[in-house]
Amino acid sequence: MASGPIDIASWQAIKVGEPMTLSRRTFDPATLGPDEVVVRVAGCGVCHTDLGFLYDGVRPGKSFPLTLGHEIAGRVDIAGASRAELVGRAVVVPAVIPCGECALCRAGRGSICRKQIFPGSDLDGGFASHVVVPARGLCLVDEAALARAGLELPDLAVLADAVSTPYQAIVRAGVAEGDVAIFVGVGGVGGFGAQIARALGAHVVAIDVSEERLALAAQHGAELTVHPHGQDPSELRKQVQAQVKGRGWNPYQWKIFETSGHAAGQLLAFTLLTFGATLSVVGYTLEKVSVRLANLMAFDAVAQGNWGCLPEHYPAALALILAGKVRLGPFIDRRPMSRINDTFRELHDGALRRRPVLVPDFTR
Repeated sequence: MASGPIDIASWQAIKVGEPMTLSRRTFDPATLGPDEVVVRVAGCGVCHTDLGFLYDGVRPGKSFPLTLGHEIAGRVDIAGASRAELVGRAVVVPAVIPCGECALCRAGRGSICRKQIFPGSDLDGGFASHVVVPARGLCLVDEAALARAGLELPDLAVLADAVSTPYQAIVRAGVAEGDVAIFVGVGGVGGFGAQIARALGAHVVAIDVSEERLALAAQHGAELTVHPHGQDPSELRKQVQAQVKGRGWNPYQWKIFETSGHAAGQLLAFTLLTFGATLSVVGYTLEKVSVRLANLMAFDAVAQGNWGCLPEHYPAALALILAGKVRLGPFIDRRPMSRINDTFRELHDGALRRRPVLVPDFTR
């Protein structure tokens, strides 16, 4: 436990649609709970959920003013009395921190725990010098292995959501060797999902409106890339079916992941249903989509959502990264945190193709 107060600098969202402002507050470690830690932020990724909070009227758990940011990697500076062994350890903070005790948690559904803590929504998040979070669920990082993989701690910020979320969706969908895994949208989440599915032996199909993203996906996991080119979803489905059949892959039981977070992507993902398929909705949008639900009955298909990732899956997802089976470098863009407002605006305008990771550069 630190002997005196610490200065926490952060970029706070004050009102919807307005630029974030630099704020400072004093935190007294004496108030730290026995199972809490103070993590010095090494890097924090920018997610479309953050954009939703700032621009699109998506309501966070805690009202503004709020420090956003839920993709956090850093080092434990201070720990509560019962977690002193964590001081100095490199960690990734889960984007979804379940309570671990309620009925949902005991049933293995901790990602929808009603007492869960979502940094950057339920409490101040990672666009800051430090963040105060529960110690439970922290993913410990072997820094020697990290160095051998040619990575640095800020790079692992994306494990907190962009990597772990598709990992859980893929595990829940039961993706196995020889399956056809289709990702509708291969930006941050979909790009990592394609790599994970390929690492598990699936044949990966990437669909996106960006030729740049498709080209990157082709280099990292996708065996087939498809640009919609404005086609009707039913026509695009025929195109995918023909190409899958031509490669001798399974024409049925596809694992379809909606990772675009757009209504058009969700409609396309549903249209791609085939016999025995599993549709996993991973992206989020406030827009509504009109579909014929009877297709689920006719195809004996499954549709399910996926919210975040259970902390217990993080070590396995991290292992794929450290083994080089999931590449981070080509998909992320490290930037100084002082560029936060420009970064949010560029991402909101669709000008960025890689996931920004903001690295604290606060000065006193």
